Amino acid sequence: MAAVEAVGLCKSYGDVTAVDRLDLTIERGEIFGLLGPNGAGKTTTILMLLGLTEPTAGEARVEGLDATRAPLEVKRRVGYLPDDVGFYGDLSGRENLRYTAALNRVPRVEAEERIDGLLRDVGLSDAGDRRVSEYSRGMRQRLGLADALVKQPTVLILDEPTVNIDPEGVREILDLVRGLRERDGTTVLISSHLLHQVEQICDRVGIFVSGRLAALGTVDELVARVQGGFSLDIEVDGADASVVKEVLEAVPGVTSVEPSLGGWALRADHDARDAVVDACRAAGLGVRRLAGGITDLDAVYHTYFGGPHEGRTDGDTHR
Repeated sequence: MAAVEAVGLCKSYGDVTAVDRLDLTIERGEIFGLLGPNGAGKTTTILMLLGLTEPTAGEARVEGLDATRAPLEVKRRVGYLPDDVGFYGDLSGRENLRYTAALNRVPRVEAEERIDGLLRDVGLSDAGDRRVSEYSRGMRQRLGLADALVKQPTVLILDEPTVNIDPEGVREILDLVRGLRERDGTTVLISSHLLHQVEQICDRVGIFVSGRLAALGTVDELVARVQGGFSLDIEVDGADASVVKEVLEAVPGVTSVEPSLGGWALRADHDARDAVVDACRAAGLGVRRLAGGITDLDAVYHTYFGGPHEGRTDGDTHR
């Protein structure tokens, strides 16, 4: 069973379609990035997944539960950090977290231990007993992440989680999200317009354009689709050039092999790095260096949002 599923999901407000026939599956333990500019439909999609707004058509399921029919059960399993999180300003950060823990029926002793750990994880140990009204926007965002994790959710949904946080804080939060997946198997959905943060942390990315899922895949797959294939650079020891070229050309998916400065430049129709290494080892060749081509979401973002192909959709990317 997938962690998150949307099937034909639509949401309209009068004549305006905010989400248009979304089909999406997010597997358990996956970190998935929903990428797009403001107004693309990302937040509306999240609200439907949480059961906070009803779809016009289609279904949203979280952990197998219909979000429209069982919203309370969904909320018990999902931690949610909105883009503008609200707290009781006259209470301390710790007291706000205690309140959330009580609402989720976390035993008091367990809650105190958990809150101490979460405040430490989000870098608020020294500010936990200060009133939230004294917090900066970035501190509130950190507290919001701790708040979303108090009930130890199996699915974590983060809407622009690093807004107004300094670069070191961003790094810490991204590391924390990775750790949640690695330690607890938490499924994470991150909605963002920040390209490089998505690139650093997400297993797959879905690009939203005007309410539609325009592209879906790993960062490498999206870049390859835009750039027309994968590029690899490799340096090999152990044989003369003709033998090396023959071995590399025989790797499935490799479409061209050309000499480059100190090595070889390859083009492939998919990410063939593992296959290239295996083929070289099988032939007794030593791989000194293997580097992929540019895996930069800027090119992808430009294609879908800023270039002549803005708004295009690739039919083979829908799932």
